[in-house]
Amino acid sequence: MSSGYARLLELLRELGSVAAAFSGGVDSTLLVRAAQEALGEKAAAVTVRSCFVPAREIQAAEDFCRAEGIRHILLDADTLAIPGVGDNPPERCYLCKTAIFTKITETARGLGLQWVAEGSNVDDLGDYRPGMRAIRELGVRSPLLEAGFTKAEIRAISKELGLPTWDKPAMACLATRFVTGRPITPSGLARVEQAEEWLAGQGFRQLRVRDHGDLARLELDEAGLTRLEDPTLRAAVHEALRGFGYRWVTLDLGGYRMGSMNRVSEPM
Repeated sequence: MSSGYARLLELLRELGSVAAAFSGGVDSTLLVRAAQEALGEKAAAVTVRSCFVPAREIQAAEDFCRAEGIRHILLDADTLAIPGVGDNPPERCYLCKTAIFTKITETARGLGLQWVAEGSNVDDLGDYRPGMRAIRELGVRSPLLEAGFTKAEIRAISKELGLPTWDKPAMACLATRFVTGRPITPSGLARVEQAEEWLAGQGFRQLRVRDHGDLARLELDEAGLTRLEDPTLRAAVHEALRGFGYRWVTLDLGGYRMGSMNRVSEPM
């Protein structure tokens, strides 16, 4: 195993006990796997179930912890009830992360676990992530970041460990699909989730359905863009997304890119 992973295990052992926020994604899967190896019963994975998280991600988190014998706690959160979050201001992620990690911290204390940890890595420092301020303010640890891991290194170690997420497409909460300033609603979140689930079922991997009201803007990786050269598939995508409630469906020729909605405001 790499020296980086050994460093991660040592860092986690130094914490003594930890509740690791677990979304089921690439980063947090490695984190909870390492926490289990380093701390055993003094570690727990904590997954927050909300309308911002696709149901399949919650199921994947449950399945992984069950298979690995990791103590798993599910918390329910009404994220749209957090003051200001539904209005989708630029600081939405900060407001949401503050509430969510406060809840996880309270749960950790109730379990007698000293630290809360989350899965940010070095690459996240190059993106606009207001939620990182909440993490710092609440004293949440970021072991993958502290160990100096990049996303590529996390995937490589995950593959070496045989984790099922090593090549999993990047995921982010469903709130990131909406233009800053456009209110987020339960129906809007459900529509985005349905559209992305349908596309994933057609074999598209790295994708986003960016919601601009009546218009859905599709971001796909290179393989997905190539597939949509097929007029039959393109027509099926158009028909399906219109069936979910979009009047117009457009393809972003720039392809998938992380954080494309960051700092984009709804025009007045």
